[in-house]
Amino acid sequence: MNLSELWRHYEADKRIQGFSPNTIKAYALQLNMLDTNFGDLNISEITLNLLKEYLAKHSDRLKPSSLGHRIRFVR
Repeated sequence: MNLSELWRHYEADKRIQGFSPNTIKAYALQLNMLDTNFGDLNISEITLNLLKEYLAKHSDRLKPSSLGHRIRFVR
């Protein structure tokens, strides 16, 4: 399953759970940033080290709250 397919399932789950449209939109933005960085990879190709490198690469220019939001989304 690639990132775009996974997003469709994730988004549906969050809508069912009652997440606000703004929260879902914020998560979609995070996905777009992941997609820009990795492309539409198969989820099995994304490793912990790849995610750590992604977060570290952007950590110096983000506020702690923004970095925290990215980390929560990645989890």
